[in-house]
Amino acid sequence: MNNVPLYLPLGFVATVLLTCYFLVKAAHGNRILASLLIIWMVGQSVVAITGFYTNTQTIPPRFMAMLLPPVTLILIMFATRKGRNFIDLLRPDQLSLLHTVRVPVEFCLFALYSYQLVPQLMTFEGINFDILSGITAPLIAYFGYHKKVLSKPILLIWNLICLGLLVNIAFHGILSVPSPFQRFGFEQPNIGLTYFPYIFLPGLIVPTVLFAHLVCMRGLLISKQKSI
Repeated sequence: MNNVPLYLPLGFVATVLLTCYFLVKAAHGNRILASLLIIWMVGQSVVAITGFYTNTQTIPPRFMAMLLPPVTLILIMFATRKGRNFIDLLRPDQLSLLHTVRVPVEFCLFALYSYQLVPQLMTFEGINFDILSGITAPLIAYFGYHKKVLSKPILLIWNLICLGLLVNIAFHGILSVPSPFQRFGFEQPNIGLTYFPYIFLPGLIVPTVLFAHLVCMRGLLISKQKSI
Protein backbone atom coordinates (compact mmCIF):
# COMPACT_ATOMS: atom_id res chain seq x y z
CA MET A 1 0.00 0.00 0.00
CA ASN A 2 3.04 2.29 -0.11
CA ASN A 3 2.07 3.64 -3.53
CA VAL A 4 -1.18 5.13 -2.18
CA PRO A 5 -0.97 8.88 -1.47
CA LEU A 6 -1.41 9.99 2.14
CA TYR A 7 -4.59 11.94 1.44
CA LEU A 8 -6.47 8.71 0.67
CA PRO A 9 -6.12 6.93 4.04
CA LEU A 10 -6.53 10.25 5.86
CA GLY A 11 -9.71 10.98 3.93
CA PHE A 12 -11.02 7.52 4.64
CA VAL A 13 -10.30 7.82 8.37
CA ALA A 14 -12.16 11.13 8.35
CA THR A 15 -15.12 9.36 6.73
CA VAL A 16 -15.06 6.66 9.42
CA LEU A 17 -15.03 9.29 12.17
CA LEU A 18 -17.89 11.16 10.48
CA THR A 19 -19.90 7.93 10.46
CA CYS A 20 -19.31 7.52 14.18
CA TYR A 21 -20.22 11.17 14.78
CA PHE A 22 -23.62 10.83 13.08
CA LEU A 23 -24.35 7.56 14.91
CA VAL A 24 -23.48 8.96 18.34
CA LYS A 25 -25.41 12.16 17.60
CA ALA A 26 -28.43 10.06 16.60
CA ALA A 27 -28.10 8.38 20.01
CA HIS A 28 -28.17 11.78 21.76
CA GLY A 29 -24.47 11.61 22.56
CA ASN A 30 -24.67 8.22 24.32
CA ARG A 31 -21.30 7.73 26.01
CA ILE A 32 -21.54 3.95 26.16
CA LEU A 33 -22.03 3.79 22.40
CA ALA A 34 -19.14 6.19 21.86
CA SER A 35 -16.91 4.08 24.11
CA LEU A 36 -17.85 0.86 22.29
CA LEU A 37 -17.01 2.46 18.96
CA ILE A 38 -13.61 3.59 20.23
CA ILE A 39 -12.82 0.15 21.67
CA TRP A 40 -13.89 -1.54 18.43
CA MET A 41 -11.83 0.78 16.24
CA VAL A 42 -8.70 0.53 18.37
CA GLY A 43 -8.95 -3.25 18.60
CA GLN A 44 -9.56 -3.74 14.88
CA SER A 45 -6.80 -1.28 14.01
CA VAL A 46 -4.27 -3.30 16.01
CA VAL A 47 -5.41 -6.55 14.38
CA ALA A 48 -5.38 -5.09 10.87
CA ILE A 49 -1.96 -3.48 11.21
CA THR A 50 -0.48 -6.90 12.01
CA GLY A 51 -1.61 -8.04 8.54
CA PHE A 52 -4.14 -10.50 9.96
CA TYR A 53 -6.79 -9.76 7.32
CA THR A 54 -4.41 -9.88 4.36
CA ASN A 55 -4.32 -13.69 4.60
CA THR A 56 -7.50 -14.39 2.65
CA GLN A 57 -7.06 -18.11 2.03
CA THR A 58 -8.11 -19.37 5.45
CA ILE A 59 -11.32 -21.24 6.21
CA PRO A 60 -13.35 -19.72 7.75
CA PRO A 61 -12.30 -16.43 6.11
CA ARG A 62 -10.59 -14.06 8.51
CA PHE A 63 -12.66 -11.08 7.35
CA MET A 64 -15.58 -12.65 9.20
CA ALA A 65 -13.89 -11.43 12.38
CA MET A 66 -14.70 -7.85 11.38
CA LEU A 67 -18.16 -8.58 9.94
CA LEU A 68 -19.78 -10.95 12.40
CA PRO A 69 -19.46 -8.93 15.67
CA PRO A 70 -21.31 -5.80 14.43
CA VAL A 71 -23.91 -7.84 12.52
CA THR A 72 -24.49 -10.02 15.58
CA LEU A 73 -24.87 -6.92 17.74
CA ILE A 74 -27.48 -5.52 15.34
CA LEU A 75 -29.45 -8.78 15.50
CA ILE A 76 -29.32 -8.78 19.30
CA MET A 77 -30.53 -5.18 19.49
CA PHE A 78 -33.57 -5.92 17.31
CA ALA A 79 -34.28 -9.21 19.09
CA THR A 80 -34.23 -7.92 22.68
CA ARG A 81 -36.53 -5.50 24.50
CA LYS A 82 -33.68 -3.36 25.80
CA GLY A 83 -32.20 -3.21 22.33
CA ARG A 84 -35.49 -2.14 20.78
CA ASN A 85 -36.00 0.47 23.50
CA PHE A 86 -32.59 1.94 22.60
CA ILE A 87 -33.40 1.80 18.89
CA ASP A 88 -36.68 3.65 19.35
CA LEU A 89 -34.86 6.56 21.00
CA LEU A 90 -32.56 7.15 18.03
CA ARG A 91 -33.05 10.23 15.88
CA PRO A 92 -34.11 9.25 12.34
CA ASP A 93 -33.04 12.62 10.90
CA GLN A 94 -29.43 12.05 12.00
CA LEU A 95 -29.54 8.44 10.85
CA SER A 96 -30.67 9.69 7.44
CA LEU A 97 -27.87 12.27 7.34
CA LEU A 98 -25.43 9.50 8.21
CA HIS A 99 -25.85 8.14 4.69
CA THR A 100 -23.98 11.17 3.30
CA VAL A 101 -20.77 9.29 4.18
CA ARG A 102 -21.53 7.03 1.24
CA VAL A 103 -20.39 9.81 -1.10
CA PRO A 104 -16.77 10.01 0.15
CA VAL A 105 -16.74 6.22 0.45
CA GLU A 106 -17.47 5.93 -3.26
CA PHE A 107 -14.65 8.32 -4.14
CA CYS A 108 -12.28 6.36 -1.88
CA LEU A 109 -13.27 3.14 -3.64
CA PHE A 110 -12.67 4.74 -7.02
CA ALA A 111 -9.24 5.92 -5.87
CA LEU A 112 -8.43 2.42 -4.60
CA TYR A 113 -9.51 1.04 -7.98
CA SER A 114 -7.15 3.46 -9.74
CA TYR A 115 -4.33 2.01 -7.64
CA GLN A 116 -5.44 -1.54 -8.51
CA LEU A 117 -6.62 -2.41 -5.02
CA VAL A 118 -10.30 -3.08 -5.68
CA PRO A 119 -12.15 -4.23 -8.82
CA GLN A 120 -13.94 -1.80 -11.10
CA LEU A 121 -17.31 -3.37 -10.28
CA MET A 122 -17.03 -1.90 -6.76
CA THR A 123 -16.98 1.65 -8.14
CA PHE A 124 -19.55 3.90 -9.82
CA GLU A 125 -17.89 2.96 -13.12
CA GLY A 126 -18.95 -0.60 -12.41
CA ILE A 127 -22.17 -1.76 -10.72
CA ASN A 128 -21.93 0.33 -7.55
CA PHE A 129 -24.56 3.07 -7.55
CA ASP A 130 -24.47 3.56 -3.80
CA ILE A 131 -23.35 7.16 -4.26
CA LEU A 132 -26.98 8.01 -5.10
CA SER A 133 -27.91 7.14 -1.52
CA GLY A 134 -25.41 9.63 -0.17
CA ILE A 135 -26.42 12.39 -2.56
CA THR A 136 -30.13 12.10 -1.72
CA ALA A 137 -29.66 11.59 2.04
CA PRO A 138 -29.62 15.32 3.00
CA LEU A 139 -32.86 15.83 1.05
CA ILE A 140 -34.50 12.94 2.88
CA ALA A 141 -33.34 14.24 6.26
CA TYR A 142 -34.48 17.80 5.56
CA PHE A 143 -37.75 17.29 3.71
CA GLY A 144 -38.66 14.00 5.38
CA TYR A 145 -37.94 14.73 9.03
CA HIS A 146 -37.47 18.49 9.47
CA LYS A 147 -40.04 19.89 7.03
CA LYS A 148 -42.07 16.66 7.06
CA VAL A 149 -43.33 17.13 3.53
CA LEU A 150 -42.37 13.63 2.38
CA SER A 151 -44.85 10.88 3.16
CA LYS A 152 -43.93 7.80 5.17
CA PRO A 153 -44.32 5.51 2.12
CA ILE A 154 -41.80 7.65 0.20
CA LEU A 155 -39.33 7.51 3.11
CA LEU A 156 -39.83 3.77 3.36
CA ILE A 157 -39.30 3.26 -0.38
CA TRP A 158 -36.12 5.37 -0.26
CA ASN A 159 -34.76 3.26 2.57
CA LEU A 160 -35.61 0.04 0.75
CA ILE A 161 -33.96 1.17 -2.48
CA CYS A 162 -30.83 2.39 -0.70
CA LEU A 163 -30.71 -0.80 1.35
CA GLY A 164 -30.78 -2.74 -1.91
CA LEU A 165 -27.87 -0.67 -3.24
CA LEU A 166 -25.94 -1.43 -0.03
CA VAL A 167 -26.61 -5.17 -0.23
CA ASN A 168 -25.55 -5.17 -3.88
CA ILE A 169 -22.10 -3.70 -3.28
CA ALA A 170 -21.56 -5.62 -0.02
CA PHE A 171 -22.36 -8.90 -1.77
CA HIS A 172 -20.03 -8.22 -4.70
CA GLY A 173 -17.34 -6.78 -2.45
CA ILE A 174 -17.21 -9.84 -0.20
CA LEU A 175 -17.18 -12.24 -3.15
CA SER A 176 -14.40 -10.22 -4.83
CA VAL A 177 -11.95 -10.91 -2.00
CA PRO A 178 -9.27 -13.40 -3.19
CA SER A 179 -10.49 -16.34 -1.13
CA PRO A 180 -11.79 -19.88 -1.77
CA PHE A 181 -15.23 -18.25 -2.08
CA GLN A 182 -14.28 -15.62 -4.68
CA ARG A 183 -16.78 -15.25 -7.52
CA PHE A 184 -16.07 -11.77 -8.90
CA GLY A 185 -13.17 -9.44 -9.62
CA PHE A 186 -10.69 -12.05 -10.78
CA GLU A 187 -8.97 -9.49 -13.03
CA GLN A 188 -8.42 -7.29 -9.95
CA PRO A 189 -9.41 -8.84 -6.61
CA ASN A 190 -10.63 -6.83 -3.67
CA ILE A 191 -7.44 -6.66 -1.64
CA GLY A 192 -7.60 -3.01 -0.56
CA LEU A 193 -10.25 -3.62 2.08
CA THR A 194 -8.03 -6.14 3.87
CA TYR A 195 -5.65 -3.33 4.88
CA PHE A 196 -5.88 -0.66 7.56
CA PRO A 197 -7.76 1.68 7.57
CA TYR A 198 -9.97 0.39 4.75
CA ILE A 199 -11.04 -2.62 6.82
CA PHE A 200 -13.45 -0.18 8.49
CA LEU A 201 -15.61 -0.12 5.37
CA PRO A 202 -16.90 -3.66 5.94
CA GLY A 203 -16.06 -3.57 9.65
CA LEU A 204 -17.86 -0.36 10.66
CA ILE A 205 -19.33 1.81 7.90
CA VAL A 206 -21.40 -0.89 6.15
CA PRO A 207 -22.88 -2.31 9.39
CA THR A 208 -23.66 1.22 10.60
CA VAL A 209 -25.38 2.14 7.34
CA LEU A 210 -27.31 -1.13 7.47
CA PHE A 211 -28.33 -0.41 11.07
CA ALA A 212 -29.45 3.13 10.15
CA HIS A 213 -31.73 1.82 7.39
CA LEU A 214 -33.25 -0.88 9.60
CA VAL A 215 -33.89 1.55 12.47
CA CYS A 216 -35.58 4.10 10.21
CA MET A 217 -37.67 1.42 8.51
CA ARG A 218 -38.77 0.06 11.87
CA GLY A 219 -39.79 3.53 13.01
CA LEU A 220 -41.73 4.20 9.81
CA LEU A 221 -43.55 0.88 9.96
CA ILE A 222 -44.44 1.26 13.64
CA SER A 223 -45.75 4.79 13.19
CA LYS A 224 -47.75 3.67 10.15
CA GLN A 225 -49.38 0.89 12.17
CA LYS A 226 -50.26 3.30 14.97
CA SER A 227 -51.92 5.66 12.49
CA ILE A 228 -54.18 2.91 11.12
